[in-house]
Amino acid sequence: MIKMVSMILGGGVGSRLYPLTEQRSKPAVPVGGKYRLIDIPISNCLNSGVKRMFVLTQFNSASLNQHIKNTYHFDLFSRGFVDILAAEQTPGDDSWFQGTADAVKQCMRHLTNLDYDYILILSGDQLYQMDLEKFAMEHRDKKADISIATIPVNDKDAPGFGIMKVEKNGMIKSFVEKPEKKILGKWKSKVSAANKKAGKEYLASMGIYIFSKNIIKDLFKKYNEATDFGKEIIPNAITSGYKVASYEYDGYWEDIGSVPSFFKANLELADPIPPFNLFDNEKIIHTRPRKLPASKIFGTTMNKTVLAEGSIINAKSIDKSVIGIRSRIGKNTVVKNAIVFGNDYYEAFKDLENKKIVNMGIGNNCHIENAIIDKNARIGDRVTIIGSKKMKNERLKTHCVVEGIIVIRKGAVIPNGTVIGQKKTTKRKPKTASKTKRTVKAKR
Repeated sequence: MIKMVSMILGGGVGSRLYPLTEQRSKPAVPVGGKYRLIDIPISNCLNSGVKRMFVLTQFNSASLNQHIKNTYHFDLFSRGFVDILAAEQTPGDDSWFQGTADAVKQCMRHLTNLDYDYILILSGDQLYQMDLEKFAMEHRDKKADISIATIPVNDKDAPGFGIMKVEKNGMIKSFVEKPEKKILGKWKSKVSAANKKAGKEYLASMGIYIFSKNIIKDLFKKYNEATDFGKEIIPNAITSGYKVASYEYDGYWEDIGSVPSFFKANLELADPIPPFNLFDNEKIIHTRPRKLPASKIFGTTMNKTVLAEGSIINAKSIDKSVIGIRSRIGKNTVVKNAIVFGNDYYEAFKDLENKKIVNMGIGNNCHIENAIIDKNARIGDRVTIIGSKKMKNERLKTHCVVEGIIVIRKGAVIPNGTVIGQKKTTKRKPKTASKTKRTVKAKR
């Protein structure tokens, strides 16, 4: 049995995911209609037999803390737990987390009474399904001090990652953070024939690490001023002669670091065979059981759509979209290429019948396209929200535009008849002269 404790990093401010992170931390952002991003690493741990987890939080952590508290309960006969470790001032350190390494270093004191041989460090904002026990076993078998999960990438994507130079025995020889394209040729590693054919000859760090217990303590002591694993601890460990191994992962992995990557990853879930499989008997994604009723649909044409429970749908059509819990969509409304987060609660009937207010959800005769509708938003009737690459990035009171994607803020109220973005118009065929007129003109 491998004795391992997991530390899941809650992330920083999450400015690239704004406004989705305006009122919540990155790991608390909803995904796939009913989950939150934090459910992914926790589920990977549970599916791999890792049942002792700490989630390290700092910014906008209230909703994340609440979700974890309401979701992950272990019985009295289990030693498993998912505990929240928030940044705090102590007699030895009065600062907040300054980086990934600093966060783990500040929380090491909470592991004093635990029996473990390895520390697994995960990110709270990535989408993937990995056998972490297999990862740990390879770390043990190689007798590595540190193991880094790596993924093959091409020369287009490589400059955005930390790239590892991996030897034939699987050990990492050197590391470079976000290399320029002109030096990439030096950083190719041996990969599978399929990846080589696809041009994926560079092994990028996934930000997933396993440290042997005594090694991580030694590194923190040796590099006391270091605050980041990727930029400081890992490179220093490699140059200092520690045994750093690569664990090559060849499955689906998406770093949810920006609004476009979040948008793309979510919409891919609606594909017939999505790269991230939610319909798996073993790799189950766990989340909070809300005990909601089944969704109701009235006369709606739906195609490539993920629909969460508790929703009431009257729309004309929904295409290539993810519709979250308790969503309400009105009559004759069109939703396309959109993510609707849904609602935290149901409105009372008296409020639904009140014509003086805009109700929660999306109203009648609306067109929603290339957009993200955050939770508890109120969108009136005859509203058009259509994102386009032609639109400039901007931040307004009710919404933001991020690389052509319109993001309606959480709880925003959009009045009846509002147009955000480009209103679609039907092209009319040019009028042609009638046969009689053409005949008369010819006679003249």
